[in-house]
Amino acid sequence: MATDLGELQNKLWEAADQLRANSGLKASEYASPVLGLIFLRYADERFAQAAEVVGSGSERRPIGPEDYQAAGALYLPEESRFEGLLDLPEGADVGRAVNQAMAGIEACNPDLQGVLPKDYSRIPDDILGELLRLLSRLPEAIEGDGFGLIYEYFLGQFAFSEGQKGGEFFTPTSIVRLIVEILEPFHGKIYDPACGSGGMFIQSAHFVERHRSDPSRELSVYGQEKTGDTVKLAKMNLAAHGLAGDIKEGNTYYEDLHDAVGEFDFVMANPPFNVNKIDKAKLEDDPRFPFGLPKPDNGNYLWIQTFYSALNRNGRAGFVMANSASDARGSELEIRRKLIEDRSVDVIIAVGTNMFYTVTLPVTLWFLDRGKKYTDQADQVLFIDAREIYNPIDRAHRDWTPQQIEFLANIVRLWRGGEPEFDAGSREMLSDRFSEGSYSDVAGLCAVATVEQIEGQDWSLNPGRYVGLASHGVDDIEFFATMELLEEQFATLTAEATALSDFVQTKIDRVLRQ
Repeated sequence: MATDLGELQNKLWEAADQLRANSGLKASEYASPVLGLIFLRYADERFAQAAEVVGSGSERRPIGPEDYQAAGALYLPEESRFEGLLDLPEGADVGRAVNQAMAGIEACNPDLQGVLPKDYSRIPDDILGELLRLLSRLPEAIEGDGFGLIYEYFLGQFAFSEGQKGGEFFTPTSIVRLIVEILEPFHGKIYDPACGSGGMFIQSAHFVERHRSDPSRELSVYGQEKTGDTVKLAKMNLAAHGLAGDIKEGNTYYEDLHDAVGEFDFVMANPPFNVNKIDKAKLEDDPRFPFGLPKPDNGNYLWIQTFYSALNRNGRAGFVMANSASDARGSELEIRRKLIEDRSVDVIIAVGTNMFYTVTLPVTLWFLDRGKKYTDQADQVLFIDAREIYNPIDRAHRDWTPQQIEFLANIVRLWRGGEPEFDAGSREMLSDRFSEGSYSDVAGLCAVATVEQIEGQDWSLNPGRYVGLASHGVDDIEFFATMELLEEQFATLTAEATALSDFVQTKIDRVLRQ
């Protein structure tokens, strides 16, 4: 009888979380080895499936790693097979055996050289054994992309348990899925200059698979990330899903390791917000910033231009951005004006609070389209207010259901004149608001504004200024915008107060233990 995926995920997390109590390791320290075990099990399952396809070969033509790679799987040598780890005798050094299994995979798959964790000797053998036994049940317990879902689940759990440190490498799946559904990356080169664990690439691959194509043939992925450990995590995540990508380690503010300007069909990212102390003297005459360098000590408009400039003539970008960027003044307003006048701003979506593991702040999703200027929608921008659309996870966390994601993406499809999709069951949600089956403004949900109207709003990209126009006066709109800014400031202060409280409590606990 199949096991419920949620139940299995919880059991796996409970076993992994024993490391916190029994080894003294923090979540940030055991994230990599635990994800490595899940990766190993996932790779073993794909290897077994591929073995049925590639066959046993012959004396003249033996089967090699390239045959498994062609079948979308990593080649695993004998010492890296999961069954061998399960069958270790009583008293065996489990940590050493897992280290050897990881080294064996790297030896046969050069793209993973130096990527996989090999520090299992510091983890108690009984906990390693328990995790291996739980993971061994996966083939009979789940169907479809169950391994990928568990990998995703663990990334989220590490982000949740470790706060900001964990969240640096993980963007909630529902946010990523909406970005992908709106960009529709059916084919081409994808770039994420702040790629974290590679979630944008994985969801792009799932999108292609759902539309019955092979992502390894249709997509080429390129990423950059400043932290070496996170680069390894991204490469491991890609390999676990049967994908290959060019992920480089470097600081995107100062290094363009992929020579990205004008090169990509799609750009997707969740960059760090409001970063200061960037040395702008190093960025003078950098072609990635065609609209100029912002004067405030804030990196948001550096990221926005990085995404814009990486697109080719018809490229599309989707990214997460701080709400404050939508109404920023001074030199940032001038950059925003130039971007809007270029007719490249396509869709702006307001997202409510508590959608991220690490911050409570509301955010905004920006979508750019360099090719829109050649269409009859060149002079328009679609604004969506999705702040009241969410699925409560618990008191402090929310996400979107597949139905809600599909509904929001279908609004964009209708506006573009495309066909909506209903695989996730959003037909009723869509027909309730768009009874004619075509796009029209819906007060409080969506509205289309022209460049002239946006200029009249002082080049603001705040959806509340446009979505509410049908039912509110100008004074109400100004009040709404002011309240939204105050809400963001309050959420920031609340998050800082919570972090300070946690820090003080940690110090108190440490003193009491002495």
